[in-house]
Formats: sequence, structure tokens, C-alpha cells
Amino acid sequence: MDLEYVKGKPLFTNINKINHQFNYLTENLETDVIIIGGGVTGCICGYYLSKNNIKTTILEKGRVAHGSTSITTSLLQYELDDNISQLSNILGLENCLKAYNLGLLALKEIDDFICEYGNKCDYIKRDTLLYTATNLEEKAIKQEYSLRKENGFDVEYVDSSNNKYPFELKAGVTSKNGGIEIDPYKYTMQLLNVSIDMGLNIYENTEVKNIHYYDDYIEVETSYGYKVKGKKVIVATGYNTALFTNRNFGTKFCTFNIATKPIENLNKFYDGTLIRDNSDPYNYIRSTVDNRIIIGGEDISFEQMQNKELVKQKYDILEQRLKSIFKNIKNIEIDYKYCGCFISTNDNLGFIGNDKNKNLWYCLGYGANGILFAILGGMFLSKLYKKEVVKDLELFKVNRFDS
Repeated sequence: MDLEYVKGKPLFTNINKINHQFNYLTENLETDVIIIGGGVTGCICGYYLSKNNIKTTILEKGRVAHGSTSITTSLLQYELDDNISQLSNILGLENCLKAYNLGLLALKEIDDFICEYGNKCDYIKRDTLLYTATNLEEKAIKQEYSLRKENGFDVEYVDSSNNKYPFELKAGVTSKNGGIEIDPYKYTMQLLNVSIDMGLNIYENTEVKNIHYYDDYIEVETSYGYKVKGKKVIVATGYNTALFTNRNFGTKFCTFNIATKPIENLNKFYDGTLIRDNSDPYNYIRSTVDNRIIIGGEDISFEQMQNKELVKQKYDILEQRLKSIFKNIKNIEIDYKYCGCFISTNDNLGFIGNDKNKNLWYCLGYGANGILFAILGGMFLSKLYKKEVVKDLELFKVNRFDS
């Protein structure tokens, strides 16, 4: 675990038994595609490439799924960080709606994966709620509801007259079956188990130290001197991109999560809806299969992550917020506290595709929808490798903010 970027005791890598350790690289290899990064993003890409009979090798510098994957809440929704009305100024309405629909497509991909390979990652389909508790934001929520409804999304408007939730709200948008919750560690392991059966190679504790570019291939050199040669390299390293580019992809923040101890009869108080408020920064809430509640948010700048007093204050705010929302649950006890780095972009979208080198591709799932962007990346890059035209890549172009 990279202690500079992940702090505390992440829930999912602590409650799960680490039942498999992958080998480190001990020989030179040649493959079609090298994926650098063995978090959930890299493993999703590995799944789609292997599914398309593309010979693929994943190289992870530490333990698989123990970096940013360990801190994701895996509260998966098709909507983006900002509302349509806000994002339309940057993306335009058509592209906002396209991004929402691509989010739905990625959610369906998870549904299909579970149908084909079974539910080994605590997958649950959920309704989602975006809401506000303030009069000032009521208009914005009504506008978001109208834009979604008018464009065919399955949504309902919520206010004080039909509020079924255990807390007060002024306005809200419920998306029917608009989200999914999973255990990100189990999901990553299930992806790998399926992909290895299809021919995927994966090596952990194998850091890429150098990269050499040639006309028709790329060669990477690992920490023990062994080399891997591939026709393409996919960078799935999250915030660690300095080895490959000096491009500034976005703004680094630190986000916080706390998870309760299992709560007896939780379903009497909370139906599992994936909840997000309309604040800036916003809070988000989900449950787990062992009846915990996770609440996250209270983002700060990445540089402030070293401020112990501020970090403690953020955990305290989340705990009080949780207890104020679920007033009917007595004696809520906090079991896990953890925080980590994430990157936000101006348009809430990640980066997929090549930049200046035709053989170096990126799959960087920045923002709140990282897992869904990774799924889209795996789908798109598999097609791109087979020289198919992928028009939707335009939304995620690496150089889209270049002047």
C-alpha cells in the first residue's frame, strides 16, 4: 500500500481474507498488451482484452487491489459529480446525456458479468438518491430531475410530501435501479480469476522502472531487471503517471470514509439506496452485505492530507453527519476510518486512449465514476486494438483540454 496516498485502515482489504498472492516477474516476456497497474482499473482492462483473445500481461508494483482500489466505496452510479445544468456549460447538453447513458451501459456490463460468472463480489442493484436539505438548492434539484425525465431516464421527484427516507430533505431525484454496490476487492479478484482462465498473466510486486519506445512496440523494464515487450502499453496507474508523461491530468484531492460496525436489523432503518447530497463537497452513503454503513466525502486538497488535526476533524464531521441522518439507529459504532487521494477533472470524465505516442494508451478513471470509466476503457481499448472505430472515445480524449 502506498502510504503517501492511502492512510488509515481501509474496510474492504481488511474484512476480506487475502486468499491469493501472485508471483513477481522472474523472466523476460513478450505479449500483445502490457497493462501497468493492478488495481481495479487495470484488472477491468485485463478482463476485456483477454475476453477478446488479446494476449495481455498486468504488472503491479505492490499488492493487487491495495492502492486506490482499497479506498473506493464502490458506490456506482451513472450520474457524474456535477449536475447536468452545471456540466452543460463545459460539455454541452448532448455530451452530458451521452456520458450518463455510457454510465448506464457500464452498469449493464457489470450486470452481464455477474449473470455470466456469478455473484462473488457482493453485487447488489440499487436505487440512487441525489438530494438537498436546503431551500437554496431546491431549484437545482428540480432542474436535474426535469432534464433526466425529459431525456428518458427512469427517475422520480422526491420532496417532503413523499419522502420515505429517515432524514429531512427539501428536494431529491431518485433513479430507479440507477446504481450498483460491490465489494471492490472481491470484484477485482473475481475479474482476475475469470481473466486468468482466459489467458491473462499478472505479476505483483513488480514495479516498472523504465520504459523504452520503438516504432512498432514498447519495452518496459522492471525493478529486478526483467523486461516485457508489448505492441501496446496501457497506463492504469491512477495518480502515478510521472514515468509516462509530464501532463497534469487534473487536481488531486483527499477524500475520507468511515464504516460502522455491523448494525443489527439495519434494513429496518435503511433500505440500501445509494445516497448523495448536492453539497460541495458532497457526502455519499451506502451499506454493505454485513450490515455496515459507509459514509464518505469531506474532501480537502491533497496537500492538506498530512494535517493530522484537519484529518481528525473530517472524520468527526462524517461521524456526526452519519448519526444525524440515522437518528433512529442507537449506539452506532465506527469500525474503520481511512482516506486517500483521488483526481478530479473539469468535466468529471476520465482519460482513455493514446496521447503523443501511438503505442502508449491511458485508462485513467478519474472522478467519482472511476470503475465505470474503467469498464468503458476496457471495452473501447479492446476495440481500438482490433482497429475498430470507437466514436465515444472523443469524450475521454487525453488531449481534450489542450489549448
